Amino acid sequence: MNVRQGLMAFFTVLRHGLVLLLRRPRMLPVGTPAPDFAVLAHDGSTVRLSALRGQTVVLWFYPKASTGG
Repeated sequence: MNVRQGLMAFFTVLRHGLVLLLRRPRMLPVGTPAPDFAVLAHDGSTVRLSALRGQTVVLWFYPKASTGG
C-alpha cells in the first residue's frame, strides 16, 4: 500500500466514523407499527416480527448481557 492509498483508507474510515457519530436515531411516532426485523432466539432460531403480527409481542433487551459491565 502506498502513501496515497493509506491516506484514502484513513479518510474513508474517518468519514464513516463521523457519519455514525452524527447520525441521529430515527424515532417512530407513538402508535406507529414497528418495522419488520429478525433476531436470533435463545435456541438459535430466527424470529421475525412479521411472523408474530396480530399477537402481543414484548421485546426485552439486555444491553449489558454477556459483557463485563
